[in-house]
Amino acid sequence: MPFAVYLLGLAVFTQGTSEFMLSGLVPDIARDLHVSIPAAGLLTSAFAVGMVVGAPLMAILSLRWPRRRSLTLFLVVFVLVHVVGAITTSYAVLLGTRVVGALANAGFWATALATATSMVAPNAKGRATSIVVGGVTVACVAGVPAGALLGQYWGWRSAFWAVALLSLPAIVAILRSIPAGDAGAGTSARGELRALRSSRLLVTLLLGALVNGATFCTFTYLAPLLTGVTGLGEGWMPAMLALFGLGSFAGVTAGGRIADVRPVPLLGFGMVALLAGWALFAMTAANPVVAIPLVFVQGTLSFAVGSTLISRVFYVATDAPTLAGGLATAAFNVGGAAGPWFGGIAIGAGFGFRSPLWVSALLLCLALATAGVALGIRRGRANRIPVA
Repeated sequence: MPFAVYLLGLAVFTQGTSEFMLSGLVPDIARDLHVSIPAAGLLTSAFAVGMVVGAPLMAILSLRWPRRRSLTLFLVVFVLVHVVGAITTSYAVLLGTRVVGALANAGFWATALATATSMVAPNAKGRATSIVVGGVTVACVAGVPAGALLGQYWGWRSAFWAVALLSLPAIVAILRSIPAGDAGAGTSARGELRALRSSRLLVTLLLGALVNGATFCTFTYLAPLLTGVTGLGEGWMPAMLALFGLGSFAGVTAGGRIADVRPVPLLGFGMVALLAGWALFAMTAANPVVAIPLVFVQGTLSFAVGSTLISRVFYVATDAPTLAGGLATAAFNVGGAAGPWFGGIAIGAGFGFRSPLWVSALLLCLALATAGVALGIRRGRANRIPVA
């Protein structure tokens, strides 16, 4: 595996840390900038919306650029907005930096996925994708807790400074390691859009959004679930979040090795196992002996299936790698935004902190139904083709 692919994963780690770290910094930001907690929470929502909108948009805008230039530009913008965010005293400016940072992050994600899959053999796209996506899982394990710790001792601004500083070595590494030439540079948007007219691609993107929605529906409310239903003390929460992150890293690693050789069995077994796991978790959430191992197991299965679906996008859309990367990024973040929203609706309706687990199970039911319908249609079309 080219070393440059690991460097792209490092850059994604810093950006993933920025995306998720605000969950532990919201109270301090609200107090410092004299805004309400919900207003500070909008900083996270703004980032998510920027990722969804920005991924395909930035992919189209950067189609004619060499990928090294695109990656460097997106990362430089990402660093600059974090510097501005770290020094501003205006909530409006901070909100703006989150939107611009999300656009840069989305563009980087789309280009990084396309670059990583183009640097490896045609049958190794799954492993390359898993390494890039693995940066997010490492952010969940180490980056987010570290950001919360920095905020606790040196204020929320220190976390922004840390993200900016950690991104600087990635800029240098990309300039030194990514080839200056680019096979994808000069590709027209119309040409890539034509290559995206595939029902298989649309199904893959929908499955990715549903699976990731199920993942973050529960992950977002994991702390109140484990403290309010399972009965664990708050002191357990860093370990539980890290356990989920370790599971997600294990899932990405294992999934990357299987996705290139046996993707269909992995997806089929993985989605069925995820559905069973979410339902079992919901029924046994009050039992820590069962709940704690399921935190790890579900993290593993979720990211094994999720990263495999991302890699399948590049196998399906071989003639549109940049836009495929943008759409995969958008689908990933649609799920990441919609899942917690659905979980919040269930909690707000009075179903308790166990309800996001049932919502996750329902989303997996929809994913399996979608896959089943798509498979049935494909087989029906194959049976109608006359044999010469």
